Amino acid sequence: MLRADAVDSPVRGIMMVEIEGRMADRVVHALSGLAEVSAIHTTNGRWDIIVELGTAALTDLDAVLRRIRLIPGIMASETSLLLATPHSTKARL
Repeated sequence: MLRADAVDSPVRGIMMVEIEGRMADRVVHALSGLAEVSAIHTTNGRWDIIVELGTAALTDLDAVLRRIRLIPGIMASETSLLLATPHSTKARL
């Protein structure tokens, strides 16, 4: 079983992002314009938002991470690759 987005974007990751001050709306707006961004979640704790990413290749993921890190208001980030999805309520055959 694969998530539908995993078929089109076999390289998937999540990026935790720390945002400077009151820049959250601007950062979310900028991220929303990137085709590689499949979801943006607000959260609490160390990170302000979590961004779900999907690309066709690792080089594409590297390129989008570089673009994201240049967005004004982003202070820090940490990215993890999603290696497998053993269970998902969104999985389809």
